Amino acid sequence: MATDYDAPRKTEEESPAESLEALQASRGTGAQTAVIDVDENDTAEGIDLPGADLSGEELTVIVVPEQSDEFTCGSCFLVRHRSQVAVEKNGLKFCKDCEG
Repeated sequence: MATDYDAPRKTEEESPAESLEALQASRGTGAQTAVIDVDENDTAEGIDLPGADLSGEELTVIVVPEQSDEFTCGSCFLVRHRSQVAVEKNGLKFCKDCEG
């Protein structure tokens, strides 16, 4: 038996409320209000403006030393994995991005 794949398919599970026209009618023409979720911690105090005085602030950063399978590129000074070594000149290693 031939099947017409271009014909619209309707199943018994579909209800009239699921059609586009029914959804548009249920919404009506009234104006909708936007609801914005605001976190309690997300206030203006948490935003640093450019030029703000941060001299009293203290940063806590954990610095991990270069691992045995890493190197520092002699051009961009980024720590890369040893598989990224493109060339070594005068004792300096250069990554594939800088030598590419």
